[in-house]
Amino acid sequence: MSAQDTPTGNGATPTGPSFTVEKLYIKDLSFEAPGTPQVFNEEGQPQLQMNLNQQVQRLSDEAFEVVLGVTLTCTIGEKTAYLAEVQQAGVFGLSGFDEITLEVMLGTHCPNTLYPYARQTVSDLITAGGFPPFLLQPINFEALYAESVRQRAAQAQVQGDGLAGAETAGNA
Repeated sequence: MSAQDTPTGNGATPTGPSFTVEKLYIKDLSFEAPGTPQVFNEEGQPQLQMNLNQQVQRLSDEAFEVVLGVTLTCTIGEKTAYLAEVQQAGVFGLSGFDEITLEVMLGTHCPNTLYPYARQTVSDLITAGGFPPFLLQPINFEALYAESVRQRAAQAQVQGDGLAGAETAGNA
């Protein structure tokens, strides 16, 4: 019997949406400390800038690769102390979801699964680079996803208004 054929407690085969983590891995990793060893003697408050990005690739009907990119840049004054980049990836099995829910799962649940691994890797890189430990704060991927949906809707409305205006001008 496969996991899909395993009966539930009531004797029925499970149906409905399914989410599985098939594989987690580091797809790309980089650490640069261009100003070492002089940067260790720099005085001043370190400034940190973090950038996040996400890529989704459909591998099959029910399998998706999601890559969460985290880039952390630390500067002291005008000098870059370090740059840590991690692309934490995973292959996720998602089945039984409607298109909207599937998009939400890929935009929120998958990055929520990947982020703790990326966060630990960034922390380990920084420490191994000779810098004080740094722990990235938790991220609310649901709020980020909601904001991206809002921005896409606003952009679509602006583009739609532009097209409507162009059509009106063309018909005059």
